[in-house]
Amino acid sequence: MTTQSYPVKTELFASKAPLEWAIVNNGTLYTAQIPIDQTGAVVAGGIEAQTRQTFDNLVHTLECASESLSSVLQVLIYVTDREYLATVNKVYAEYFDAPYPNRAAMVVAGLAREEMLVEFVVYAAVSES
Repeated sequence: MTTQSYPVKTELFASKAPLEWAIVNNGTLYTAQIPIDQTGAVVAGGIEAQTRQTFDNLVHTLECASESLSSVLQVLIYVTDREYLATVNKVYAEYFDAPYPNRAAMVVAGLAREEMLVEFVVYAAVSES
């Protein structure tokens, strides 16, 4: 069985880490999104601002793959404080409509950058083009 993998070209900040913002393989898009702006800085303003930026980065990535939030199958949410989940849920409900993607939420001791409060790992279906 042959698999087809390719990166999704985005306008997101070019990370110095060895990563792609999104990879497509056999009809599934794999991505992890963080609350950074176009300069690579983590946005200020707390959990709501960071959640919105993370969603905006996700929407951008999906659009670059000719998809939308309706293509999302699963979201894994990482937060650094359990109390942040109420705010993440509020913002999440503004971006997604029922039927909602499958999801899980985890409270972690920290993320890759100390000032980050939230990160998403997302799997989405990609139409064959």
